[in-house]
Amino acid sequence: MKKMTSLLLAALFAGSLFTTAAMADASKGQRFYLKKLKICKKDGLKNGAVFAIKHDRRGWQSLKEDGKLQQEWIKICPHGEKKIKKMREKDIKNLYDFVWKYASDGETPTCG
Repeated sequence: MKKMTSLLLAALFAGSLFTTAAMADASKGQRFYLKKLKICKKDGLKNGAVFAIKHDRRGWQSLKEDGKLQQEWIKICPHGEKKIKKMREKDIKNLYDFVWKYASDGETPTCG
């Protein structure tokens, strides 16, 4: 019984670590937006939340599946075109996680 309890606790602990790591991508995407796409303010985007709510979660997912995320981001933020075109694959994934998490039907970000 003691081994079973220990295994269960270990599994719960490991599961909580994986959940935290998965959520970190959205925060990295938010940091990317704050660091690299501040210029979007020139396009009338007050902050990252306004950028993210341009679509709902299904819309962002559809754009990702069609391979049109960067094109859509450029439409939303034309002043950030150079930065968006130079994005690395991990930055694209992180920014996607950010916009998906904080989409119009998603959570509300605390800042930026």
